[in-house]
Amino acid sequence: MKIFASITFVLICLSTMLGSCGVNSNLMFKEVKGDSTVLSNIPMTPSQNYRISPDDRISFTLAANDGAPIIESISGLTSTQTSYAAPMEYTIRSNGKVKLPLVGLVEVGGLTVQECEEKLVFKYSTQYETPFVQVKVTNQRVIVFPGNGSDAKVIPLLNSNTTLMEALAQAGGITDRGKANTIKLMRKENGKRVVYKLDLSTMEGLKNVDMIVQANDYIYVEPTPELSKEIAEDIVPIVSLLSSSIIIISAISVLK
Repeated sequence: MKIFASITFVLICLSTMLGSCGVNSNLMFKEVKGDSTVLSNIPMTPSQNYRISPDDRISFTLAANDGAPIIESISGLTSTQTSYAAPMEYTIRSNGKVKLPLVGLVEVGGLTVQECEEKLVFKYSTQYETPFVQVKVTNQRVIVFPGNGSDAKVIPLLNSNTTLMEALAQAGGITDRGKANTIKLMRKENGKRVVYKLDLSTMEGLKNVDMIVQANDYIYVEPTPELSKEIAEDIVPIVSLLSSSIIIISAISVLK
């Protein structure tokens, strides 16, 4: 009876361990069959201009007289106008406002770069004559999952025309496990993530590699599942436990 109870205990332990096995549990963004949220007609350029968000960092150039001091500074001429400010970085607060010299708090959250420039021109027009403003978001980036499951790389966007191929190249390219025919680009549009599916495994995919990525895009290369490796890693401790349990039970039987 005790031997039977011991075997039952071992079986319960094995069942628990098997139930907790997470084969390829690190794989993200699994596509549900019939999922209609995955699209294939991705636009070559973003359908919407990027809008400034909380925690973004912006820099801006400010000059009077429609930017004449900037031109004079570049050309080495002496200007009678000294109102030229070199770019500095400022962080957007959680409420969408940023504190800037002379004008104080300005609400820029939700504005495009062009709209932000126009607003700052208006704000600084009380301080400068015909101000010239250029704004740049300095911390724009995309996140690339190159095909190793949960591994990811944050890629800074150094210019506004970074292509999909450039972003993948900066991430080190598609890894050995990555499936070039199953790449998902996740972009925020109208407040929600839209998922586009790309196939770069054939020459037909060349039409997509020159598409322009947008700040805060997620580029996910689906990895090939490593079933045999992960199953082996899960089974080894189970087999070890089973072997030890059988030896213990056998020893108890001999002693009796």
